[in-house]
Amino acid sequence: MLTLDDALRLLDAARTASTQIGVPMAFAVMDPGGHLLALARMDGAPWVTSDVAQGKAWTSAAYGVPSAAQKDKMSPMPNFATAITAMTHGRFTPQTGAVPVYRDGVLVGGLGGSGGTGDQDEAACAAAVEACGLSTTA
Repeated sequence: MLTLDDALRLLDAARTASTQIGVPMAFAVMDPGGHLLALARMDGAPWVTSDVAQGKAWTSAAYGVPSAAQKDKMSPMPNFATAITAMTHGRFTPQTGAVPVYRDGVLVGGLGGSGGTGDQDEAACAAAVEACGLSTTA
């Protein structure tokens, strides 16, 4: 389980990673049940990035894989992706930019980012997870 302190450390580490590449972003931390634990939007990041980061984090936490895996999986099935998005009230966001968070091989949540390219978002999230002594794989 992620604590609030864990979530805040993840946000701080993600902000550091984002600053290092010079791209203001928003970051969201979800628990494995898809509940928001913490959210931060850096100065200069567009307002919509907060919502997008939440969707990416939700998707990664739901499936236990980077959100890019769902993007790849859904690419040939756009109607199915749209249906899942509708069924989850817009939370399912199959786009690159989030990673699952594992502790001792157990899925404890997801960290999503938005504001850069999908690859930049995912890289900042992955760097944050690693900096906090957690893992993106089981």
